[in-house]
Amino acid sequence: MMDPVLIGELLAGLMFFGIIGFLLLGFPVAFTLAGVSLMFAAVGMAFGVFDPSNFGALPNRYIGFMTSEVLVAVPLFIFMGVMLERSNIAEQLLLTMAKLFGNLRGGLGMSVIIVGSMLAASTGVVGATVVTMGLISLPAMLRAGYDPKLATGVICASGTLGQIIPPSTVLIFMGDMLSGINSQVQMAKGNFAPTAVSVGDLFAGALLPGFLLVGLYLAYTIFKAITDPESCPATPVPPEEKKYLLREVAVSLLPPMLLILSVLGSILGGIATPTEAASVGAVGAMILAALRWRLSFTILRETTVATATITSMVFVILLGASVFSIVFRLMGGDNLVHEFLSNLPGGPLMAVAVVMAIMFVLGFILDTFEIIFIVIPITAPVLLMMDVDPVWLGVIVGVNLQTSFLTPPFGFALFYLRGVAPDTLPTSAIYKGILPFVVLQVLAIAILFAFPGIVTWLPRLIAG
Repeated sequence: MMDPVLIGELLAGLMFFGIIGFLLLGFPVAFTLAGVSLMFAAVGMAFGVFDPSNFGALPNRYIGFMTSEVLVAVPLFIFMGVMLERSNIAEQLLLTMAKLFGNLRGGLGMSVIIVGSMLAASTGVVGATVVTMGLISLPAMLRAGYDPKLATGVICASGTLGQIIPPSTVLIFMGDMLSGINSQVQMAKGNFAPTAVSVGDLFAGALLPGFLLVGLYLAYTIFKAITDPESCPATPVPPEEKKYLLREVAVSLLPPMLLILSVLGSILGGIATPTEAASVGAVGAMILAALRWRLSFTILRETTVATATITSMVFVILLGASVFSIVFRLMGGDNLVHEFLSNLPGGPLMAVAVVMAIMFVLGFILDTFEIIFIVIPITAPVLLMMDVDPVWLGVIVGVNLQTSFLTPPFGFALFYLRGVAPDTLPTSAIYKGILPFVVLQVLAIAILFAFPGIVTWLPRLIAG
């Protein structure tokens, strides 16, 4: 008779690949995670390697997620982002920046990158950012004679910066998960007073890597402007429009900048928790909309419905991932992962590199939230036990998962842009356009591996 431990580990491994297979067939993620896990749990019960009473912990676990004060920040930040998108702040920013950089070759592309980073810091909603920039800047870039591949690549890559630049909802979930996992790991190692890992730490750690990505995107655009000027020609501003340019910049730039500084500054300065800052941001977004005469019952209702829809989707995936995590771990999957990562040559860095490679491949078929809910609970305990810095791990995972929005066939940024792009623009141009930016993101990950202080310096400075 086979060893029960071996049977459990074999079933756990088969379950992981079974979930990937069902997802490739097009089944909904949340129901696939829970459904396939329950099927393998039944097989595990038949072999005597899984006890159904383990599901008794599921309600308390899920209620714990739903009542977490930290995770209340998620719907608030989503509300803030959707409200800012509906108040046409993004549109005014794009038009103003396009005029500001219009006299430069590649100026339109650079303005899209800068506005994308600002929207990331004020909204964090990837779909809204890509759609807004696609509707406004893509037609202007194509009319100006931009290479369609460069135009679509810049828009998609800039629109996904909200995944890593705070206040990123992905970092909020990751911070909450890593906080609990780090406490358990430190206690298992005999440290009963571990240093807490907070969402604020991840926000601080992600700030410089976010700027690094923006810098790489700008450098690539400048490189294209120098080596292939026909791909990104200048768009000179008429003299009569230059007279009011500084006033336009002030009017369009200052309000969102003040909101960003108030939200992020209060978190990084320790004045407010992410949840408190998110509530200020939500109210601030409504005030900005009101100042632009864009706050109405209709917009408020649309924003609330969009917020509820996005939040519900994320938490339903979280429920499915909780079922998967319980079944996988209690059938011995965590031991399987521990043995695999611990026995890799090259120590902790190689273990992290392998996990990053797995996440990168999963990004071709899964969404960001799906990946972190599946992979982080399985791999993070092992990596933290190997003394990997939890803040560095969380940020590097965030940069890696940004590529899941860009990699075909299921890159959501590609779908968002395809939905608003003109029919004359071939889908192949969008797919080819994002390839250089995926390479830049992989380069950013390599830089963070080589210089981890880019992530850890600011959190340590703030901590004193």
